[in-house]
Order: sequence, then C-alpha cells, then structure tokens
Amino acid sequence: MRKFAYHKVVLPTSLIWVPLDMFLLLYFSECNKCDEEKETPVQKPPQGPGEMGKPAIIPKEDQAKMKEMFKINQFNLMVSEMITLNRSLPGVRCIQIDSLPTTKEIVLVDDASERDFLKRPLEINVIQMEQCSGLIRARLKGAAVSKGQVITFLDTHCECTVGWLEPLLARIKHDRRPMVCPIMDVISDDTFEYLTGSDTIYGGFNWKLSFCWYPVPQRQMDRRKGDRTLPVRTPTMADRDYFQEIGTYDAGMGIWGGENLEISPRIWQRGGTFGNCYMLTHQTCVSESYTLQSLWMDESKNFFYIISPGVTKVDCGDTSSRLGLRQKLQCKPFSWYLESIYPASQIPCHYFSLGEIRNVKENEKLGIFNCHGMGGNWVFSYTVNKEIRTDDLCLDVSKLNGPVTMLKYHHLKGNQLWEYDPVKLTVQHVNSNQCLDKGMEKYSQVPSIRDCNGSQSQQGLLRNVTLPEIF
Repeated sequence: MRKFAYHKVVLPTSLIWVPLDMFLLLYFSECNKCDEEKETPVQKPPQGPGEMGKPAIIPKEDQAKMKEMFKINQFNLMVSEMITLNRSLPGVRCIQIDSLPTTKEIVLVDDASERDFLKRPLEINVIQMEQCSGLIRARLKGAAVSKGQVITFLDTHCECTVGWLEPLLARIKHDRRPMVCPIMDVISDDTFEYLTGSDTIYGGFNWKLSFCWYPVPQRQMDRRKGDRTLPVRTPTMADRDYFQEIGTYDAGMGIWGGENLEISPRIWQRGGTFGNCYMLTHQTCVSESYTLQSLWMDESKNFFYIISPGVTKVDCGDTSSRLGLRQKLQCKPFSWYLESIYPASQIPCHYFSLGEIRNVKENEKLGIFNCHGMGGNWVFSYTVNKEIRTDDLCLDVSKLNGPVTMLKYHHLKGNQLWEYDPVKLTVQHVNSNQCLDKGMEKYSQVPSIRDCNGSQSQQGLLRNVTLPEIF
C-alpha cells in the first residue's frame, strides 16, 4: 500500500511542473534571440589539396604521369585537377572598403579553343570567337559586350584572394582615370603553392622593351608615407567609359606581352594614371614592340632600334588609325613621359655616346667576345652622369688593378664613375685614376684597370652606332 500511495503523489506533482518547465524553456529561448553577443560557430579549416594556398605534392609513383600531363599546358595539370575550383586562399588585404561602383558580371571568352569539353553549356556568359584571334582581341570582344561600370580583365590562369577587387574599385570611384592593377602574387606551376608578392616592386621595362619587375623608387615610397594600403604609381599596368576614351587596347596586337607597354605611355601622356595595388595571383612580342616604338616613342625610337635592330624588319601592318588616335588625344611627347613619370627608367635620356667600346688595336678584344657591329647586346651608353651602362647594369670596379664587373647602377657615382678622354682615347676610372685596359693574367677573360701608360691596349673608341650601320 505504501508503494501505491507514493506513485499517486508523484504523478500529479509532475503534471504541475511540466507546463512550468515548458514556459521557462520558451521564455529563455526567445531572450537568447535578443542577445547581442553571439558566439561564432567553430568552422573546421579546409583540408583538401592546395587549400589556403599550400603546395600540393604528387606521390613518387605518379611523377611520370604528372610530367606527361605538364606538357599539355606547361603547368602541373595533375595538381590543378586535384585542387577544388574555389579553393581557399589566405587573406592578404590591408583594408576593408564598401560603397563601390558596380562590377556585376563575368564574361568568359573562348578564343576558338579546340578542346571539346570547353564547348559544353555553362551557367555563365561565354562569348564564342569564330576564329582564334589572340588575347588582345579576345579581351576587346569581352569588353564590348560587358555592361558594368568597370571592366576588369582577368586571365584564366589566375586565382583571386578574398576582397581583391574592392580596393581597385575604390580607386576608380575616387577618380575614374586611374587604370588600376593588383599586386601580382605567384602560383607555383609545379605544386600550385600560393606565394605572396610584394608591394615594394612595380612593373617597368628594360632597354629591349621587355616587361620587368623593379624596386619601387624612393620617391614613390616617400609619397606613401609608410601607408602600404596606398597604391604605387607604375609606368606600366577601368572605368569602362574612360577605357573607351583613351582608345582601349590596340586591336592590331595579338598575343600578350606588348599591350601593357603600349597602353601605359598613352594613358600617362594623355593625362591618366596607372596604379598598382592589392592581391591577384598570376616578354614582349617583336611585332608589338615595333608598333609601340613607331607610334609612341618619338625620337627615342632610334634608341630602341639600335638596341633591337631586328624589329625594323617586322611588318606591323596599318597603324594609321592609332596615329590618328594619338593626334586626337593630344598626347605629350615620350621624353616627357620618361622625365616626369618614369625618371627611374633604365633608358638614359641624355648621353654622350651609344654604341660599342672598341679597342683601337684591330681584332684585339676588350672583353670576352669580339665586337660584331650589329648593336644589341654590345651597345653601351656613356651617359651625362659619366656612367657606362647597358640596360640596368653599369661598369664597376671595386679595387686597384681589379677586373671590371657589371653591377646594378646606383646613381651614387663612386666606383661607377668614368671619364672618357676623346684625345687620348682613354677611359679612366675616376676613383682609382687608373685606365680601362685588357684583361690581366689572373682575369684574362675580362677587362681590368691599370695605371695609365698611354699604350694601345688602354685606348678605346666609344663608337656611336647609327641606324644605317646596322640595317
């Protein structure tokens, strides 16, 4: 009887507490919705190959197959297929930006690819070119059908980090004239490892008009005042309307390599700007180099013809429309571009001679090879700063009776200061007061400096190469 009575008491008591428990549970659940402090759910980091930009390594047993697949596209296709299409990449931005102009569509241009799987229907806008037309004309086709306020050109072998586009749009919102370019990070062609680039280098070009990376000049670093989020003004890297106003890319150019060098002087000489900022992972064709020289470089084109004499034999087609564009835009001369926009250029604006340094003794060489009289790699510039330069290298000597070396020029004179005497035909090293001479026994393959003695081995001709000589 006692056991039965106990159960009779518990049952009604429970019936009273159940509604109360339900009320309290619902009450506190509703209050939790109003809680301002919400815990961020813990997310497991991605674990697949190549995630967060890490290298993906192929096992030894698959190395032979990997090498065969590499030949198809000249990068590790096996790793590319292992990595997810939208793999995660590390965040590298310095700032956050909002309220920007629209860039609202992706236009994929198929430049008459011969691969069947690329012809399947896709859920994006694909422009099919009727015939292979080259990168520049494919870009222009995509630009013609795009509708956003901003045109962004992106090659298919690129990946983008989170937030890469917003800083570029912010610059265009502030001023529609800049043509902005992100910092180019690197993807390993072997492991697809993501390698962070640097904001202390920018794009430029050398004596042969090949695109190169150079340290950002000190004047640009000073302009930024330590703020790494500010863009670097570059002489080589849009608002779609402004892109049209300045004449877009030159449709006469086919493959990549010359378009950035052609459009950059045009934009600067027209009054626009180029900016280099933020993160995106990613040689000049001879005919396109010749087009650039003949259209935009004024009297400086002869300098480049001497450096690369072969370009004048290339037919670059009808350029009358581009010449008309230059007149319409009322562009400043190329000399202004070098002196005002690109003073750090390797191109000497003022020099005494441009040509060979030839020893007066016939058939006697000053360096490793005999002079061939055809310009190109044997062209030296003796500048008004009394440097003897070829591209970004300068004749340099670090010790008495030492060999002559070629080092990066530094504009600090010192070991790179030379005095040419056109009467004595001597090239004297100012710091040591010694003269340029044939190689000594220890350094027989390279020129050296020795005490000046007037011998023929110390007499050199700084020849000015002229166009008729090499063409």
